[in-house]
Amino acid sequence: MIHMNEALIVEGRYDKSKLSALTDAIIVTTNGFGIYKDAEKRDFIRKLAKERGIVILTDSDNAGRQIRAYITSFVPSNQIRHAYIPDIYGKEKRKAAPSKEGKLGVEGISSEILLEILKEAGASVEGSTTDFQPLTPADLMPLGLTGGVNSATLRQAFESMISRKPPTKRLLRWVTSEEKKAQLLAAVEKIKNGA
Repeated sequence: MIHMNEALIVEGRYDKSKLSALTDAIIVTTNGFGIYKDAEKRDFIRKLAKERGIVILTDSDNAGRQIRAYITSFVPSNQIRHAYIPDIYGKEKRKAAPSKEGKLGVEGISSEILLEILKEAGASVEGSTTDFQPLTPADLMPLGLTGGVNSATLRQAFESMISRKPPTKRLLRWVTSEEKKAQLLAAVEKIKNGA
């Protein structure tokens, strides 16, 4: 997981999902051409650009270029960094066929390439810990946090230790670094030992 100060602007939810596993940046989707009709989202993007700057990361196809150009029409250029997807041909796993132009979009590009693209754009990429493996629901089972008789009680005890009440999905999103993972494991061990 890497830290970025700028907000990332992407086209769709699959792009956002891909990048959420890579960075803790604020990620805003344009919903494709939906940005043209969404004044509230345009205002939000302007606000983010003014406060922290934005990085536009759209697909390398014609639609991506149009969306990028549209955003640059209402955000000052000194508040924008441009990250460009290389022309890599293929299809995303979830799709039955390649895109009209046959190029991979943000969701189809490897995390390593995305990280390089963000760095090349001049984004404030810090603390790269790409070796961190996020927890999955399956990781919580051996810890006793899901799927067990006392799972709810154990989760509640942990939640009180961190002063939060995250359900399982939010608990997984809370563990964003090796430090938090170690904190979770130590807390579970402490609770199990009755300390």
